Amino acid sequence: MNTKVKFLKDKKLKNAVLFTGLPGIGLVGKICVDYMLKQFKAEKVAEIVSDSFPPSVHTENGVVDLIKDGIFYFRFNDSDYLFLAGPVQPSLDMRFGAQEHYEFSSSILAALKSRGLKEICTLAGINVGDKRMQSEPKVIVASTEKKKLEEWKKLGAVIDRPVGLISGAAGLLLGLAKEEGIEASCLMGETNSRLVYGDPGAAKKILELLIKKYGFKIEMERMEKEAQEIEKAFSALTKQFENQQDDTPSGLSYVR
Repeated sequence: MNTKVKFLKDKKLKNAVLFTGLPGIGLVGKICVDYMLKQFKAEKVAEIVSDSFPPSVHTENGVVDLIKDGIFYFRFNDSDYLFLAGPVQPSLDMRFGAQEHYEFSSSILAALKSRGLKEICTLAGINVGDKRMQSEPKVIVASTEKKKLEEWKKLGAVIDRPVGLISGAAGLLLGLAKEEGIEASCLMGETNSRLVYGDPGAAKKILELLIKKYGFKIEMERMEKEAQEIEKAFSALTKQFENQQDDTPSGLSYVR
């Protein structure tokens, strides 16, 4: 089967921008895209199934269906925007090989390029360990073009290191897009890999950049509240560990 992109509606796109937010570190990208989908009431235009997904099926009220990602459509200010969202992406466990990652990303790219895709912006998290507990998260940017990199930097994104790696679809879509002449960037919110239930604080920082760049009208009240809650939890945990007098290794051992 490999990866199949099934279009439910044949939208005519012009210079469309694709945002991706699949599960990853701190669920940062997923939180961003899922939040925008609800705000925009975006329309599902395609479904994605792949044999690189977990060997399971989804059930709802006893009805079985394959696990699927989706592509959603939203038009704003005479521009077309697409969103890749869903519960899964190929596993990063290299015991199962890397080919499925390339096949998954290249299949999505090919399906959308033929329909007018102009630009890709992948949204993700970057693990900064316990630094996330002690300071406000930054948004790290990487782009296929220096000009695009400078655009994001002017809006507040930063480059954190001279060399690095971006794993999964968030990275591969950029590299494959560059080969196809499509501009692509990745916005990564600083987070902690132990935040398995998500980091809305890091997601909020990315959303603020997207609002600046694209002029989106997004109600941020709920995101703001969730971000404040996790920052309060960080503060309480930090104080708790600072007060401990045992020989526990430095740094927080876990966050739930």
